[in-house]
Amino acid sequence: MIAEMLVTTIAAQCMLWQISPAATEMEGVMVDWLRQALALPDGYTGVIQDSASSAALSAVLTMRERAIDFFREPGRPARQRKAQDLLLGPRPQLDRSRGLGCRYWTGESGQAADPSRALRARRGSAPNYRRRKPSGRVREDRAAGHVPAGIIAITGGTGVGASDDLAAVLDVARKEDLYTHLDAAWAGAAMICEEFREDFWAGVEGCDSVVINPHKWLGAQFDCSVQFLRDYTPQLNTLKIEPENLKTTGAAVTNYSEWTIPPGRRFRALKIWFLIRSYGLDGLKERLRDHVLWASEICELVREMDGFEIVTEPILSLFIFRCPWRRRRPATAC
Repeated sequence: MIAEMLVTTIAAQCMLWQISPAATEMEGVMVDWLRQALALPDGYTGVIQDSASSAALSAVLTMRERAIDFFREPGRPARQRKAQDLLLGPRPQLDRSRGLGCRYWTGESGQAADPSRALRARRGSAPNYRRRKPSGRVREDRAAGHVPAGIIAITGGTGVGASDDLAAVLDVARKEDLYTHLDAAWAGAAMICEEFREDFWAGVEGCDSVVINPHKWLGAQFDCSVQFLRDYTPQLNTLKIEPENLKTTGAAVTNYSEWTIPPGRRFRALKIWFLIRSYGLDGLKERLRDHVLWASEICELVREMDGFEIVTEPILSLFIFRCPWRRRRPATAC
């Protein structure tokens, strides 16, 4: 809270390095601190966004630009491909980034995603999307004249805690040369704890883009979302604008406004610095482990209560229960 007050009071304009060099340098250091805490490989860089939606939009635009630029068809310039021909998939329970001139398809059906089709979890199941693989659909889409642009995977969806099989998704992405974005906005914070990585983080080093939200579970005040990039060049080439009034003279520097959609930026790195310096990495790990333990304990208490039943078992700190005698009411996440 103090960090958020300071960010607002200082009111630093973090558009360019020369406008706010301290904010720019701190952002680079904070992103690297988190990269190390999350066990992402050396070479990953990143940028602090306002939310995971902005990171997803940045990734989708990068996918689209990359797919168009690298698509070549005899007698037809690359940029004449219709936006409707571009396909992304599979991103479970996602409809926020629709309307970008792309269609979503699911791994099983290959049809355009319908936001009204919500996951119906079986009672007592641990939902995941490990059966929803895009494998054969890519070739079929190409044969139909479409251009698969990329894959958006998820680790720990906030609806039910479900996750994609990253190894399977990334295997298809490598074979088909598709850009990959991993949405780990909620569950990604828990990956600072080593014991959770095998189930939720294995293969993450193959993703081109990864987003976590420190403001969701790590403890930072909203807004603070970190997008990690294996290679920042494609996103920079997609989003960078350089009018005369924004050109920086002198030595080459990093301008994070060129990595994001809005040119104006807040001093969000200060909130991460306060968070890590206040709790320490061990303190943050202890808090997250407590949350996972408490969710498991609460789940058992609810299981023993008359009139309630468990819909999905705990996935990290999230489980779902319902009152069977109130069929018309939706299940409640806890």
